[in-house]
Amino acid sequence: MTSKITTCLWFNGAGEAAARFYVGLFPNSKLGKITKFPEGTPGQPGTVMTVEFELDGARFVALNGGPEFTFSEAVSFQIHCKDQAEVDRYWAALIAGGGEESVCGWCKDRFGLSWQVVPEVLPKLMADPDRERANRATAAMMGMKKLDIA
Repeated sequence: MTSKITTCLWFNGAGEAAARFYVGLFPNSKLGKITKFPEGTPGQPGTVMTVEFELDGARFVALNGGPEFTFSEAVSFQIHCKDQAEVDRYWAALIAGGGEESVCGWCKDRFGLSWQVVPEVLPKLMADPDRERANRATAAMMGMKKLDIA
């Protein structure tokens, strides 16, 4: 069954570049329909208005809506990584070309979208029944930018 929910991401002209970047970064992803602005709409006729794409089966649309709205950390996407190599790969790709590191596994890509690059083992470490170990894992995470499983 296909989900009725599609995440719409508002860009200021970089929607197609962002969609292509994300599709190239995540496995099982693909570009879909690209729609151009028609005459009589707020956008420049013939330029890209929307780009439909899927990231590992999740549906998105990139909308070139203009400069009125920008992304904030109030919304972010979590990437659940199986190992440190995957954390390192996603982190490097997301901050490349003008992205920004933040804290606790958070970063922004060059389009301003926030991501959480999280090793799958982290929730287990933080929920360890041995509270001292769990507290050490949490404290270590709080002091990191890119998360280091070791």
